[in-house]
Amino acid sequence: MTTLQSVPALGTHPASGSLPSRAETRDQLSRATYDLLVIGGGILGISTAWHAAQSGLRVALVDAGDFAGATSSASSKLLHGGLRYLQTGAVKLVAENHFERRAVSREVAPHLANPLTFYLPVYKGGPHGAAKLGAGVFAYSALSAFGDGVGHVISPAKAQRDVPELRTDNLKAVAVYGDDQMNDARMALMTVRAAVDAGAVVLNHAAVTGLRFTRGRVTGADLKDSTDGTEFGVTARLVLNATGPWVDHLRKMEDPNAAPSIRLSKGAHLVLKRTRPWRAALATPIDKYRITFALPWEDMLLLGTTDEEYEGDPADVSVTEADTAQILDEAAFSIKDQQLSRDLITYSFAGLRVLPGGPGDTSKAKRETVVTEGRGGMLSVAGGKWTTFRHIGRTVMNKLAALPGHPLAEDMEPMNRLPRKLPLPGIANPNAVAHRLLIDGGTPGPRMAPDTARHLATHYGSLAFDIARLANENPELAERVHPDAPEIWAQVAYARDHEWAETADDVLRRRTTLTIRGLATDDVRGDVEKMLADRD
Repeated sequence: MTTLQSVPALGTHPASGSLPSRAETRDQLSRATYDLLVIGGGILGISTAWHAAQSGLRVALVDAGDFAGATSSASSKLLHGGLRYLQTGAVKLVAENHFERRAVSREVAPHLANPLTFYLPVYKGGPHGAAKLGAGVFAYSALSAFGDGVGHVISPAKAQRDVPELRTDNLKAVAVYGDDQMNDARMALMTVRAAVDAGAVVLNHAAVTGLRFTRGRVTGADLKDSTDGTEFGVTARLVLNATGPWVDHLRKMEDPNAAPSIRLSKGAHLVLKRTRPWRAALATPIDKYRITFALPWEDMLLLGTTDEEYEGDPADVSVTEADTAQILDEAAFSIKDQQLSRDLITYSFAGLRVLPGGPGDTSKAKRETVVTEGRGGMLSVAGGKWTTFRHIGRTVMNKLAALPGHPLAEDMEPMNRLPRKLPLPGIANPNAVAHRLLIDGGTPGPRMAPDTARHLATHYGSLAFDIARLANENPELAERVHPDAPEIWAQVAYARDHEWAETADDVLRRRTTLTIRGLATDDVRGDVEKMLADRD
């Protein structure tokens, strides 16, 4: 693909919608005084920036790495009500989670989420009986107003038709329920785009080197652009610390004596090639509280997750040999050996759940969102679930409105007066988008491949037509990045010019699926880096 290095940045005039340069963004951040500076570009920070910009506040968002570069792109890729919470009697929580799940997957981002049927196998000697699980999935579906059908129990033979690698030895029955699935990195990126569309100014790869104080109050941050070393600062009336696993690190910048406020739990996952198609997911009980998932995802199989306390540097979290062995051993309860060969593993990843500080087993801890105020007035937000990311954004905004003295309230529109289900960019029926791409996407060039059309439709929605136009205008961009993946080079150019991609990992791991498929070869990485370098 040596010719691709000559493809210039697309749309170099304002009307084309290309992003401003990093220098222009830094200058904009440095010159203004913002109502709210959000530090941390995980989904909590992104959602808060989106809601704050919707409310009329002047918002800046920065992250030391890439947007969703850590835990927010290392989840189990689920939008779910939380079946296990019924074990603890958290009925209201499950109902609230279901409301958010349905809102996102049906009205906010139907182009980025898809319904997924779950099979919960009941084995002889397992932690739960068929009657209990049958009643559990019925109650679970009832709390979702039966929007995904009625939870019920089916025979092992019927389940195996949809999950051919299901282990049927000692399998008594299979409980069935419905949830939703997503590509978390793409969902986060589209939410960043929504925040920018609402007026927020964002910059990734910009690390905080210190906080700014005025008469003892935190009034901004000093930053360093990791792409070129440029130092700059941002001034704001209020600073929100949404740095996830690093939340206490930033709190100590505000107050060196700040006590720890969180604890961390590591969740590791494996991605494997599938030996046969799966039409449903498995959720296998390991004990009274824990479930291990086997999810068909991105034409692969996603296994996980672990749940163990983590006390190391968040930057060093990784999947260990012990994690791999545990995930494969637990998967083997319900999956045949041939699907669990280590030769099929293409990628592994680990994220850190942020839990409220305190004792107890992390697997039983609630995924609560905690908002605290430090001695310098900086707000810190931590915890929560991907499923409720919009609710978390609204919760933080309500906290801002209620601050003593109401410093921002008079400048912001109340949350209850804003649309509750504002869609993310690109909203469209993905089936209709894929159909259009197949019919029109290759005009005047070669016809688009069905897998590429489907991939674009379910990762960009109607924005896929922008990528198709790039491919039509430049045939080189219509070529596949790797012959075994659906992605085309137009997506790399689009990531560079419209999606804040600065590094090869930004493109290969989060804006495409090449890394998780095990296809981010040295040649592919080198060609991506050449295209990224040619942005001027």
